[in-house]
Amino acid sequence: MGYTIRNLRDVEDMAAKSGLGETGEARFPREELGLKRTGFSHQRLRANKRQAFGHRHKEAEEVYVVLNGSGRMKLDDEVVDVHQLDAIHVQPGTARGFEAGPDGLEFMAFGPRVAGDAEIIREFWD
Repeated sequence: MGYTIRNLRDVEDMAAKSGLGETGEARFPREELGLKRTGFSHQRLRANKRQAFGHRHKEAEEVYVVLNGSGRMKLDDEVVDVHQLDAIHVQPGTARGFEAGPDGLEFMAFGPRVAGDAEIIREFWD
């Protein structure tokens, strides 16, 4: 078969599994779709919540698309407003993290799968 279809609601919520369910939801359907080189995630932040940490990639670029709601995105030391249907391209080496506005924030992230490429940044918003 040359395709796979899965509903994202059926993918495990990694935020809840990691004890971050009060902040939002995060689903990474790589295995469910059988992805080899492509990666993406579907994420929701609850109203006025921030992601628990930031991250950056050494090699991979990413594109984020805001599906619903609005909020802010921190890119290194700059904070920018984001709104529905904004597409944000983030180059390798740039740290990033999201904060939801009063209506919450739903977005998808797309990029290549590069093993060991991500660096987690604790206390990113401080």
